[in-house]
Amino acid sequence: MIPVTLLTGFLGSGKTTLLQRLLTDPGMARAAVLINEFGEVGLDHHLLDRIDDNVVLMKSGCICCTVRGEVADALMNLHSLLTRGEIDFDRVVIETTGLADPYPVLQTLRAHPVLRSHFDNGGVLTTVDAVNATRQVEHRAEAVRQIAAADRIVLTKTDLAEDGEIAALRATLSRLNPSAQVLTNMDAADAIVRDLDPGVPPLPEAEKIDGHHHHHDHDLNEDLGVVTFSLTVEENVDWTDFGIWLTLLLHRYGDRIFRFKGILAIAGEERPVAVHGVQHLVHAPVHMEHWPEGARVSRMVFILEGLDPERIRRSFAAFMRLKSVKAVA
Repeated sequence: MIPVTLLTGFLGSGKTTLLQRLLTDPGMARAAVLINEFGEVGLDHHLLDRIDDNVVLMKSGCICCTVRGEVADALMNLHSLLTRGEIDFDRVVIETTGLADPYPVLQTLRAHPVLRSHFDNGGVLTTVDAVNATRQVEHRAEAVRQIAAADRIVLTKTDLAEDGEIAALRATLSRLNPSAQVLTNMDAADAIVRDLDPGVPPLPEAEKIDGHHHHHDHDLNEDLGVVTFSLTVEENVDWTDFGIWLTLLLHRYGDRIFRFKGILAIAGEERPVAVHGVQHLVHAPVHMEHWPEGARVSRMVFILEGLDPERIRRSFAAFMRLKSVKAVA
């Protein structure tokens, strides 16, 4: 399975600059990069050889492919070239446009009958402009969705922002996507490359979960109707019941669930099981090696659009036949 990483971020947030730095890292030497137009990305001086009408080989060794149609078609083309031995790559990076919604691309990887046999989720990397992001989040749903989908966030233009602005932005990012890793050094390409494959990034530290267990969800943007909240469950969870509940939840409301992520205490299991996904896309569960610090309780984080968190809490408690499910910050 070849990992596919989605590089996203709002207009002017530095996706191209980050991509260029990533491509200088030896770990990306066998990468295939899908971009919209070469002219927009400014990589022409790296081009070495044209393989076909859409695919070129760059001096770094990376394969670069223009995407003028569907992403699925571009990936199918790349895989066909790989199968015939005309090109060689071990990962794919897709750079989206600044106004793109990342979820359709992620859904394509999951739903396409051929692609899902050859390509796997390699994580979402989102660039966030430290100068303009606060305003963008307040007014643009695309910016919110890009941040909510991220496994890792790279802050850009931090040299142009005040310390107070950066601190406020980090707080906003934590509310929008409390489980994303935030990186502040765009030059650390090697660290970013090592971290591209997501596994299941950890939930917020236990101390960030409110010890009083009172209901407290964050209203991130009243106009956009985006909220994030957490559930904690002290009882062990039945895995089969949980799977059925999650399937029904996403079938009914998947379009409005930007992201969910959880660490579950499963009945009959010593180790915790980590789950995560975006919208209708659910990634394979992962058995973690050990419990994180803090109480051994199940914790889930949801980022929602236009949904009442209390409805999800009540449905989960009723379906799982649990005595207590607590919604906390």
